Amino acid sequence: MQIAVGSKDHTTLVAAVKAGELVDALSNAGPFTVFAPTNAAFDKLPAGTVDGLLKPEAKESLQDILQYHVSVGVYNTDQLTDGQSLGQVNGGNITISVKDGKTMINGKATILASIKASNGVVHVIDEVLLPPSPAK
Repeated sequence: MQIAVGSKDHTTLVAAVKAGELVDALSNAGPFTVFAPTNAAFDKLPAGTVDGLLKPEAKESLQDILQYHVSVGVYNTDQLTDGQSLGQVNGGNITISVKDGKTMINGKATILASIKASNGVVHVIDEVLLPPSPAK
C-alpha cells in the first residue's frame, strides 16, 4: 500500500482500496503480488464506472475487483511464464502470457514496471482486470 500511496499514477487505485476498506489487508505481512492499474488504466473504463464503484453500496463489487488484482505469494516477472494461471484472492484466476518480451495478464494488461515491496511485489499494469462474470 505504501508504494501505491506514494505514486502519483495510482491515486485512483488508492481511493478504491480505501473505499473498499482493504488498506489493512494489503498492508499485512503478505507475501503478495499486486497487479496495480495506473490512473490511465482506470480512465479506460466506461464513463461513470469508477464513480459507481466508489459508492458505499458498491463496496462488495469493488472488493471483488480489487481482490482480483492480488495473488498470495511473490511472483516476480522472471517467474511468470506463458500460459501460467494464478489464483487470485477473490477466488478467480488470471492467465499470464509472455510474448516478445512483454508479460501480459488475461491477454490485455501489460506489466509496465515491477517494484519490490516489503510484503511482496507490485506489478504496474495498464488495464484494470475485471473478474469474469459468474456463470448463471
